[in-house]
Amino acid sequence: METRAGDPGAFAHFDLTRVPSPAFVVDAAKIRANLGVLRHIGDASGARVLAALKAFSMWSLGSTVTDYLDGVCASGLYEAKLGREEYGGEVATYCAGYKAEDLPEIAKLSDHLIFNSPGQIARFRPLLDELRAAGESFDVGLRINPQHSEGEVPKYDPAAPCSRLGFPVDQLTPEHMAGVDGIHMHVLCEQDFPPLARTWAAVEPKLAPYLGQLKWLNFGGGHHVTRADYQVGDLIAFLKNVRETTGCDVMIEPGEAVALDAGILVGEVLDLFDNGMPIGITDISATCHMPDVIEAPYRPAMLGEEEGSTPTRLGGPSCLAGDVIGDYRLPGGAAIGQRFAFLDQAHYSMVKTNSFNGVPLPSIWLWDSATDELKLVREFAYEDFKTRLS
Repeated sequence: METRAGDPGAFAHFDLTRVPSPAFVVDAAKIRANLGVLRHIGDASGARVLAALKAFSMWSLGSTVTDYLDGVCASGLYEAKLGREEYGGEVATYCAGYKAEDLPEIAKLSDHLIFNSPGQIARFRPLLDELRAAGESFDVGLRINPQHSEGEVPKYDPAAPCSRLGFPVDQLTPEHMAGVDGIHMHVLCEQDFPPLARTWAAVEPKLAPYLGQLKWLNFGGGHHVTRADYQVGDLIAFLKNVRETTGCDVMIEPGEAVALDAGILVGEVLDLFDNGMPIGITDISATCHMPDVIEAPYRPAMLGEEEGSTPTRLGGPSCLAGDVIGDYRLPGGAAIGQRFAFLDQAHYSMVKTNSFNGVPLPSIWLWDSATDELKLVREFAYEDFKTRLS
């Protein structure tokens, strides 16, 4: 299983006993640093930068995001409401399939209403016309599938064969494009600049007949622009060139990049025994707290993991046999009651947590490594578990 790199940054000096276990700890200073990079890209290129709430929607930092970026992108009604209520700037909403009863509210909340197919636009056109006639103001966008694959993991590749995401670009007709204000595309996943350049080179000739009628182009997310080795200058030059050659406004929707290396998940060893190798039961559950460990799958990096010692297989407290995080060499050797932390857990892990099997959710803490201020943002109790059920 691949271990995803994680930069401990200031967390290398954070005392894990300062918070209860399990707990997410997010570094506000690192969030600001990431946002600073994103704002620089927007300022230098003229592109609009929207934060993808699907990756990181810690809305207590909404005003911080607003200070740096142009708005947010949402994946449906609930994220659009969160974006409008807790963030500033514009809201771009894309959903693979809208419900008619949700559209009036989504349209009211959104500046850009992006559809997955021309058929859905046509089906909802009378409703969209009614909403505009009633005073609602929004652009209509279409997500295309560039039919150019850059994804490294097939299940996370929007351009994989028979993908449900986006309308195949080679099927576009002038009739499909009637009344479409912008084109949305998204094929990247934790990638640097060259895959974006190759995608645009592949899709631009097919979009060329329609570029003159479009207001904007949205290149979606997956841009790992806050990673240290990302080609920021190349991205800026690319976005400027697309704006100049097409006459369209340009947007990108980074999500993971907003919170890259900005959060840890603190856990504790509850029990140890041997079953062919050392086994450690922890209060962190892969299936409840880090679902991508099982879905991707991947092995999260551990803060301060030591090389050379005997590994311990760490798993959660649930009854699921596959609730295994991975094999780790804990700092100083595994011991009951020992604290540990997994790196780079602010994005996706926080938004995907669940309370399967009644496993408690981690509390959420905001730490500012620049000032050492630490505050509790949210903690969860039995009522949070119970009220999800009936």
